[in-house]
Amino acid sequence: MKINGITDIFFDLDHTLWDFDKNSALAFQKIFNTHNIDVDIHDFLKVYEPINLSYWKLYREDQIDKESLRYRRLKESFDAINAMIHDDIINQLAIDYIVSLPTFNHLFDGTFDLLNYLQPHYKMHIITNGFQEAQDKKMEQSKISKYFKTVTNSELAGVKKPNPIIFDYAINKAEADKSKSLMIGDNLEADVLGALNFGMDAICFNYHGLKIDSSIKQVTNLMDLKAYL
Repeated sequence: MKINGITDIFFDLDHTLWDFDKNSALAFQKIFNTHNIDVDIHDFLKVYEPINLSYWKLYREDQIDKESLRYRRLKESFDAINAMIHDDIINQLAIDYIVSLPTFNHLFDGTFDLLNYLQPHYKMHIITNGFQEAQDKKMEQSKISKYFKTVTNSELAGVKKPNPIIFDYAINKAEADKSKSLMIGDNLEADVLGALNFGMDAICFNYHGLKIDSSIKQVTNLMDLKAYL
């Protein structure tokens, strides 16, 4: 089961090491309290989370820009729960959310144990579609920056996962060989299939329990990666 010959491991950040859903919920609670937004946070998150994923898919496919993503995911979520929030407030919430999000830094269980286990044996890197200013803060404040030799984000590369260009950019930046590299991420389309189509091996961190093809390597807990590495 061990994967032999790997020298470089590339991780996704959000939903893979950094617990986006937990941190996002805390950020929304904070900014809603600040702006006196009278909505039930659980009702909001129930509609927001799938809406957010759908807008990130549009963003990956270059159908919307960053500003549209930030505004429209909130607008559609408030509309879905019949909350009448003025556009000026939504725009301010969008800004405050990005500022507040990196101040909460819950990681998935086992993150530090895994990184400490891997560090002596592999060079580690990040490939993320997230926005540079937010991702840098998340890594620094969650104290995981020291584990990674390089960080590639879609704003630097000019394209987003699963576009092969971002994987090529990351490989070149890391001075790595893609035949000796491994991608680990939660998103089947962006992380796993993107890497496989580029020619890198990949493992899906399938913590959400989605049904995926048995030919794809997967784990449901980060520490299960030790079986492969």
